[in-house]
Amino acid sequence: MNMADRIQYLRKTKGISQEELADKVGVSRQAVSKWESEQSMPDLDKVITMSEYFDVTTDYILRGIEPAKNSDGKNSELTSQILYIASTAFIAIGLFSAFGGWYTEQSMDAVWGSMIIQTVGVVGYFIGRLLSKAKPPFAVNWLNVVAVLFMPCSMLAGALSIALFKQGWIAPYPVGLWNIVIFVVIYLSISVISFIVLKGQSKFR
Repeated sequence: MNMADRIQYLRKTKGISQEELADKVGVSRQAVSKWESEQSMPDLDKVITMSEYFDVTTDYILRGIEPAKNSDGKNSELTSQILYIASTAFIAIGLFSAFGGWYTEQSMDAVWGSMIIQTVGVVGYFIGRLLSKAKPPFAVNWLNVVAVLFMPCSMLAGALSIALFKQGWIAPYPVGLWNIVIFVVIYLSISVISFIVLKGQSKFR
């Protein structure tokens, strides 16, 4: 890995764009682009600024010499990855638990516990974000968003169906023709929007 690769790696690990790095260092975006494509090299003062911003040594940027590994940092990264996976699992378990509870009892009382399980998953996700400098994978972000929004979208569709057509149920999954139609429109719209937004953010890693 040469200097250009190291600068690009540090920038993507930080989750920022070339333009954002340029603002932090005090140069143009084109200058950062040239550094990363080996068309030019940063001045020493810019290297120092980047080392402070990325919390690495100047030796690492210039020559790739890494300081002794911090086991605490490794442990934090591993813990965050486990939390990301666990958060998705908890959110999915909560969702399917709500489906089963409603199917057998058809009562919102059976759904509250499932929402608590999902809340645990969401909290775990944000704890993972706090522990890790690196952003979670795009797939984890998007799956969590669409899973968390499923029940609220279904309940909103039920409320609209009752208000507009005097029929339907406020349930964790759509019940009845108009519930399903309204749910599909709302849920697909939100899913597509969240996909576009998250995909756009992932490009600047």
